[in-house]
Amino acid sequence: MDSARVAELQQLIFLCKSNPALLHDSSLAFFKDYLQGLGGHVPEKPGLADHDEDEIIESDLELDGEIIDPDDDPPQKMGDPSVEISEERCDAAQLLKSKAMQAVAENNLEEAIDYLTEAILLYPSSAILYAARARVFVKMRKGSAAIRDADTALKINPNSAAGYKSRGMAWSLMAQWEAAASDLRLASKLDYDEEIYSILKKAESNVRRIEEHRRKYDRLRKEKEARRIQHEKHHQSEKSRQDPQVEDPDSLAVLRDGEVISTHSSDELEKKLKAAQNLSRVVVLYFTATWCGPCRTMGPVYTSLAEKYPKVVFLKADIDELNDIAHRLNVSGVPTFFLVKDGKEVDKVVGVTRIGLETMIKRHTGQL
Repeated sequence: MDSARVAELQQLIFLCKSNPALLHDSSLAFFKDYLQGLGGHVPEKPGLADHDEDEIIESDLELDGEIIDPDDDPPQKMGDPSVEISEERCDAAQLLKSKAMQAVAENNLEEAIDYLTEAILLYPSSAILYAARARVFVKMRKGSAAIRDADTALKINPNSAAGYKSRGMAWSLMAQWEAAASDLRLASKLDYDEEIYSILKKAESNVRRIEEHRRKYDRLRKEKEARRIQHEKHHQSEKSRQDPQVEDPDSLAVLRDGEVISTHSSDELEKKLKAAQNLSRVVVLYFTATWCGPCRTMGPVYTSLAEKYPKVVFLKADIDELNDIAHRLNVSGVPTFFLVKDGKEVDKVVGVTRIGLETMIKRHTGQL
């Protein structure tokens, strides 16, 4: 694929990342349709406040250097790499290159391009000729053409300093500062000169600004998303309190309707009690022990009650495993049952029968 076209696409994507509102511009309707066709999510068109925020963020990014539009000239002629190079061809190509350099010195850039094109057709395996023509295209401010030639030069010779230099300069013309900095650093390592240093310095300065801009925008986006999530949670919580039929999904995820939930730590117990409070559910907390005979009889009873009353939270804790909690609640024997409502203990019974426990549940759930 044409590298210049890829550069244009990269620039468009960067702009859309920086300001997603651009995707709602009528001129980009085709691009938005394409993204949605792939299953991509396009943010909703922002209101005035969002638009103002995006404008403020975008206006913070000021880069050095003039930006040119990519040239849309037809691709320049390239040589046939399969051509056998004779000494005569090589000499003729060298003579044409000399004429081209003279034309450049006289600022006859179109003439220089013609000479270099003839030279390339004679000697298509010369990275130097492609890099030289790329440099002239840079002078003519034709970034796309320069990149095509520089790419070819680097395919022939991956260590072509002139190829990296020309391509880096072309990228900078097209405001592709990260690509420009990368190529110019390589060019500088291979063959340092003051011109490379000057352009590289500007490119690196712009890259730093772009990275800072991205970090800032990403931070603002995350803060905005956090506020949105917090607002939704608050809204959901308010809705749950106003409408008992609407329940907090996060709290529901902690509990399991119709099942006995074993707890193995104080943190785990607190989390489940909090979830039940958020859902305005009654909790039955059952303290048991592996050595307790009556508990073995009560276990199946407790499980059947959990199935019968799925909107009541049935918790189970081992007195030896959660000894600190048992001590705090003054649990002296097992089986012991607590009823908790709205985060507060409302009833307690030791060694109860099924009928007694079920009666207690009905009383505190308003079913008596």
